[in-house]
Formats: sequence, structure tokens, C-alpha cells
Amino acid sequence: MAQAGRRWQRSLFPWLLQWGFTQCTSDPCVFTMSQTIDGVPQRLVLGCYVDDLFTLYSHDGAGSLYERFTSDLASRWNVEDEGPISDLLNVDISSDDGCVTLKQEKYITHLVHTYLPDGVPPSFHKTQAPAADDLPALVEDALRTKPERTVPEAERQAYQSLVGALLYCSTQTRPDVAYAVGLLCRAMSCPTPKFLDAARRVLMYLHHHKSLGLRYENSPGDLTGFSDSDWATRHSTSGFVFTYNQAAIS
Repeated sequence: MAQAGRRWQRSLFPWLLQWGFTQCTSDPCVFTMSQTIDGVPQRLVLGCYVDDLFTLYSHDGAGSLYERFTSDLASRWNVEDEGPISDLLNVDISSDDGCVTLKQEKYITHLVHTYLPDGVPPSFHKTQAPAADDLPALVEDALRTKPERTVPEAERQAYQSLVGALLYCSTQTRPDVAYAVGLLCRAMSCPTPKFLDAARRVLMYLHHHKSLGLRYENSPGDLTGFSDSDWATRHSTSGFVFTYNQAAIS
């Protein structure tokens, strides 16, 4: 059914609100709830993706807010508890010592198989940066004059698809490639062979460092933000990063 997802949402969301959850204004698929039970403050955070629900809770066990919610949920719908979360939308999730780590190893491996069918050439060393020093100048030239030597339509679509996948990595778990990917995004409409090589270079860098990710420490921390901008490529380039518990959140 084409409308199945919407019908499920129109059934689930009102029930969650009636149960006492508050819908997040920045992401309508996230709900939060806080309640004090027997003098103990407890909290639930619920994420909804189609027919999957992801629950974060501060307490479990008999009589807890989490236990009451899951019992009521199971009494209304046929649900299955799949245990601790291990992946979500191509993001690998693990926890140890109370810390949470987000990576995209499997997703990056899939991208390499898709866009580098012959593998990563041995000439590309692990110590190389995700972007060459001349990438800003390459972007500047493309912005100033539309290149005549663009790639065929099939390769143009492959470039757009690859850069879109790299953009997903950079916004989810790999802020270290955000600058390079941001520059590549400016050439979506007129990629040249050099831009294709630059996009593949970012992917090769991710392949050699696919075990890197974001690790959130289990300790109180401050929300910290940094921002900067420059006009090095004629068009203003700005960037920002906000960190919490020792890792980036935005």
C-alpha cells in the first residue's frame, strides 16, 4: 500500500502523544518523555523510522517507565523486541564502558565496491589527505567558467551519486571529510574528469580510515560550538561544528 506508512504514522503518533510523549519540534519523528517514579526521575527518548522504533531509556526493570511503555505498546500492536541497537540507516552503533561509538565501516565498504570495482589502487597511501591542495582552485575555476570538457551523462550521474553518498558520511560520522565534500558539491552540475578523481580520492581516504568514527563519552560535558568562514574561493565558505561529550553532534 502506497499510503501504509502514512496510515501507520497517523495511528502511532497520536497514541504516543496521548501516552504522554512530547514531539520534537526539530525532528517530528523523535519523541521524549520524563517522569518521576517512586522518587526516581526517569526518561525515555523514542525515534520512529517507518515501522521501526528505537528507544533510549534511563531505567528498565519492573515498574520502570520503559517497562510500562513497552507493555502498553505490545498490548496495542504486535511488536518484536530486536534487542540492543547495532545499526541505523547505515550507521554502525556500538557501546562499551558506557560510551557510544558511531561508525560507517560497512557503508564505506559498500561504496568502495560500488564506485571502485577494481579496488583502491596501491598508489594511494594511507597518509594522504582527503583532498589535494589544488581542489579549491579547481572549484574556483569551475564557478568562474563552466568547463567545456565535462564528463558523459552516465559519469555525471555517477559523480552526483558518489558525492551524495560522501555527503551522507560527512554529515553522520565523518566530519573530517566535510570540507572536501562541500567543495565537490559545488560541481554537481558540471563535473570534469578531475572532479571525478577528487571524489574518488575522498572515498579512498575513507577506505583507509573506515574504522574512525564518533565516540561519545559517558561523562557530563558542555555543549561547545566553533565557526569560521573565508572567501578563498570567491564564494564565501563557512563551517561550524558543535560537540557534546567529546564528539561532534552537528
